Amino acid sequence: MSKKILSLLIVGTALIFAAGTVMAGTEFQDTFKINTKEYKTHKKGLVEFHHKKHTEEYGAACGDCHHDDKGKPLTLLKKGDDVQRCVECHKGIKKVKGEKLTKKEKIKKYQVEAMHANCKGCHKAFNKKKGLNKKDPKAAPTSCKNCHPKK
Repeated sequence: MSKKILSLLIVGTALIFAAGTVMAGTEFQDTFKINTKEYKTHKKGLVEFHHKKHTEEYGAACGDCHHDDKGKPLTLLKKGDDVQRCVECHKGIKKVKGEKLTKKEKIKKYQVEAMHANCKGCHKAFNKKKGLNKKDPKAAPTSCKNCHPKK
């Protein structure tokens, strides 16, 4: 085999692997159950999240859900970018009984508080903007039973 052909094969193989690596970073699950594995058990059914529905039907941008450590939207995110799970920063799993915290402190500390504040806050704002009440079939869910399926 000539050096030229061998060189082309090596370069071609390297390009195939490089393309695969780039593509791996742009893939993400459109629909998934929000399952924080740090919880041993879940009191309610797992919420199923739909990226496509939120971005295409509701016009949500990545930064509407994903934020930095100061709570500022990550506006430069694009589909497929790696993001941290909420629990990476909101590390509290088991709430401390009798702990005196403000709502803001609870959201910062506890994963479940952060998730609910983020989702419910956005859903309530969406409904208000669209003039929808919670019983309207097109309203974004704001109650436990409308997000969490029965176990």
